Amino acid sequence: MINQLTLIGVGLIGGSFALDLKQRGLVNTVVGVDVNAQNLRDALALGVIDHAHTEINAASVGAADLVLIATPVSTLPEICAALTAYLSPRTIISDVGSTKQSALNAFRTHLPQHFAYCVAAHPIAGSEKSGAVAAYTGLFKQKKVILCPHEQQDSGSLKKVETLWQAIGAEVHDMNVAEHDAIFAAVSHLPHLFAFAYVHQMLDNPKGTEYLKFAGSGFRDFTRIAGSHPQMWTDIVLENRDMLLKLLSEHLAQLAYLQTCLHNQDVEKLYQYFAEAKQLRETWGQSH
Repeated sequence: MINQLTLIGVGLIGGSFALDLKQRGLVNTVVGVDVNAQNLRDALALGVIDHAHTEINAASVGAADLVLIATPVSTLPEICAALTAYLSPRTIISDVGSTKQSALNAFRTHLPQHFAYCVAAHPIAGSEKSGAVAAYTGLFKQKKVILCPHEQQDSGSLKKVETLWQAIGAEVHDMNVAEHDAIFAAVSHLPHLFAFAYVHQMLDNPKGTEYLKFAGSGFRDFTRIAGSHPQMWTDIVLENRDMLLKLLSEHLAQLAYLQTCLHNQDVEKLYQYFAEAKQLRETWGQSH
């Protein structure tokens, strides 16, 4: 149970976290901080937050037990710097971004006196929708949440964040930050690049608009994540660029292999390639 949650960035992830805590009686007051005044009005009307502020100040964060930063990952340094003047000594700071080395760097650099109470977190949930209107209860039920403890971590703060996520149905895992960023470059960030690239190929094709008139469920399923927020994904891929550059090089080798198979009309190699990929996808699907 916490008295006040201050949510910086009132969108799908942070808003859904707040709604889940409210539904279970685990928070008394939720304060929302967002630069978008209309988004704050929506959040108030939908009951996502109880009080709204357009800036970080004593009124918005001074009484917070937990400050959850749910904004694009590139904004963490600026937000952490703004928080320093207003935090209570034992306020817990956490985030929900999908790159964790950059989050810890922001905490360490801009909140050095408060670093022990900073908990780097990443809920593996969401959709291509954004804003307070996208928030809903139950988003995190049976979803994984990754916590990345650091060398100065206060154990009580880590336990509090873990307990809150577990209370709303999430499955919590601890992970090293470097391992986290490598894994999610491969299973999340790279697929988003693929989806954006494929849709952009249709955009660049003079006949792409005509082609899309006949696109079906395969196109819809493959490209769903290309509807994600451009600013958020610009920030994510730049923060994890080294891993992504390596993975893109590896994928170009995969495409080159397929190009050679097609050029040579190599039925056997194409069949084997597709069969191996199908087997891995089905094995994964059976457990997810």
